[in-house]
Amino acid sequence: MNALGKHLLVELNDCNCDLLNDLDTIRDIMLAAAVGCGATVLGESFHRFSPQGISGVIIIAESHLTIHTWPEYGYAAADIFTCGTTVMPEKAAEIIIDRFAPGNHSVVQMFRGMVGIKEKVIR
Repeated sequence: MNALGKHLLVELNDCNCDLLNDLDTIRDIMLAAAVGCGATVLGESFHRFSPQGISGVIIIAESHLTIHTWPEYGYAAADIFTCGTTVMPEKAAEIIIDRFAPGNHSVVQMFRGMVGIKEKVIR
């Protein structure tokens, strides 16, 4: 398959609510995931919402990792989008799942930028 990138959608349910509102810990987890999958970190930005919830992005040379948390629901959504063959996005997902320790989780994999394949565009 000639895809430009791999995109993992990570659903984290039944997480520790305090963890989901801890900006420093979330930043550490996401940076560990980026480094642990072999990515080159270029930058990061995180924001704490009032009264709760965090959104953040790790910019990597190979694309990005993002997270959005809803502590009131014990839920977080993480995206891992990587291009090329030098990084292992599955390893990043493994680190995120391990560190958030959700009661249950799922990972959906999508291939992005299907080169040489005609796609039907739905508008």
